[in-house]
Amino acid sequence: MSTSPEQQTPGSRPNPTVFATLQARDAPALIDFYVRAFGFELTARYDDGDLVAHAQLNWPEGHGAVMLGSHSPDKEWSPEPGTSSGYVVTAHPELVAERIAAAIPELGGEIVRPLADTDYGGREIMVRDPEGNLWSFGDYPGA
Repeated sequence: MSTSPEQQTPGSRPNPTVFATLQARDAPALIDFYVRAFGFELTARYDDGDLVAHAQLNWPEGHGAVMLGSHSPDKEWSPEPGTSSGYVVTAHPELVAERIAAAIPELGGEIVRPLADTDYGGREIMVRDPEGNLWSFGDYPGA
């Protein structure tokens, strides 16, 4: 799926101003995982042949987003796949955890730490995506 820049703004929500960025060995599969397992919304994707040149996935509960593309080891800005991590704030950690648990058997990945209360007052689940990146989803909104 490719979208034009005019299609990137979902509703009246402002565009994110901070992005997590990462590279993937199989970017189409990782995009599918993020959409189906985590609930991110694919808002833009630009392909270059069989490679994903750029994709943007917005988090529907806020203003954060992920930018990702196919790994390009010849580029200085292309980090090694599987070396990133992120924390995503959700008002619904139970629903996110249920969605992840239901998707992982089909899509891959691993629940590293099941949904549990944290020492700092949040409720959180930690997941390793199929490429090895670590993601936490919780209701701790930060300070």
